[in-house]
This record gives sequence, C-alpha cells and structure tokens, in this order.
Amino acid sequence: MIIYSEKEICTIRSSNQIVAKILAELKKMIKPGVQTKELDEYAEMRTRAMGAIPAFKGYRGYPSSLCTSINEEIVHGIPSSRKLQEGDIVSLDFGVLYDGYYGDAAVTYPVGKISERARTLVETAEKAFYKGLEQMKPEKRISDISFAIQNHVEAEGFSVIRTFVGHGIGLSLHEEPQVPNFGSPGRGPKIKPGMVLAIEPMIAVGDWNVEILDDNWTAITRDKSLSAHYEHTVAITQEGAEILSLFDDKDEGSLCFKEREHA
Repeated sequence: MIIYSEKEICTIRSSNQIVAKILAELKKMIKPGVQTKELDEYAEMRTRAMGAIPAFKGYRGYPSSLCTSINEEIVHGIPSSRKLQEGDIVSLDFGVLYDGYYGDAAVTYPVGKISERARTLVETAEKAFYKGLEQMKPEKRISDISFAIQNHVEAEGFSVIRTFVGHGIGLSLHEEPQVPNFGSPGRGPKIKPGMVLAIEPMIAVGDWNVEILDDNWTAITRDKSLSAHYEHTVAITQEGAEILSLFDDKDEGSLCFKEREHA
C-alpha cells in the first residue's frame, strides 16, 4: 500500500477534478436518443483539452475512454451506437491520468423519467458510499467501510455486487488495498493518513451474481435486474476523509489545473 504525501495528493486531486468536471458536463447530455458513443467521444475530447489522458482507453485492452453501463449492466459497458431510452438508468465510470497520477469516479444518471424503484436504487448506491465514507478515519479498518456499505444496501432491500471491489489509486489506476462492498467489520489493513482509495458501491435490485457478455467486458446481473454504481476517490488525512472527485460547477477556482485549448 502506498502512503502519499500532501504534495502528491494535491496532484491526485487535480486529476480527480478533471474527472468530476467532465462527469458533470456529461450529465447535461443525458437524454433519450443520445448514443453512448457520443458520450465517450465528448469525454475523450474534453480530457485531452485539459491536458490529461483517458485512463481507461487501452487499459488491459479496453477500447473506450468511458464506461457506459445501462440498466442491468453493472460496470464496463462499452460505448456504442446504442441510444439511451426514456426510463433507462446509465452508469458513467470515468478516469484520467494527469501529471503522472490517476483520478476515477462513477455516477448513475436517470434518463428522463424513471421508475420509483430505479430512483431508490440509484439513491441507495450514493448513500451507501457516504455510509462507507463515515468509516474512513485513521485507525479504522478497511472492512469497516465494507460493512457499512453492505449494511445500508441490504437494509434498503437491495444486494451488493461481490465480483467487483473498490481499490487504492494514485500512481496506478488500481492499487492495494482492495475495498470490498461487503464483509464483517474490524478486518483488513488499518486506515492511515496518506491513503487514497476509490470507494465504489455497485448494487442490484435482485441477486448479486454476475455474468460477463461476449465482448469480454460488459458485466451484467445474471437475473437481468437493475444495477447502479457510485464511486469517488477519497484521500485520508489526519482529520478524516476528503473526497477528491467532487466538483462544484459554481466554483471554477477549486480546480488545481489550467484548462488548455483543445488542439
């Protein structure tokens, strides 16, 4: 496990602010009729305009800059000519490499008017992240995060996907420790200042079992039930936790980088 300095965390923050800004811009594009490849093309264009590199494109052979996972798709959905439809929910998982450090975040957006069950699912994924965040304090243990997420999700009547987990992040896109979204408390490494973790609840309406489609990337719920995904990159400080991938579009001054003209 890598313990990062304050200076390094500042750069990781910059990388994550690029991710957050682009995800906020993509939200405005989400509507029926939009092709997921349009979202991907926009994300890559904006990434390069800000002087960063798409983190996912080419990673272990992944073909796109953005992951677009619709309805029963959990993660790693590949953008295509598929059009979003009224009532869909779509998870956008996105990462960049900036000045040698990685940023990573995900959010599930509604497409037009969605069902109450879908809305509750999306809200539960987000709230589960914040339940995990409450445990991110020095001397707590990694599984305290896991237990808090699972406890909240299952209390709402949903299931936690177990095949995919959160992770350390910084110099690499995926680092130790792994951070499952389920498990008993009081286990695993102690949380220490300088850790940077991507916490990402992935949950489903039905069963938690997973199936991988023939593209070898897209993961869906085996029972085809709806799934939602919510992720932020978080740094641990002496005071507690700081979410690095939150972006306030009213506060452009919070960005630590200078946006560059797209060539």
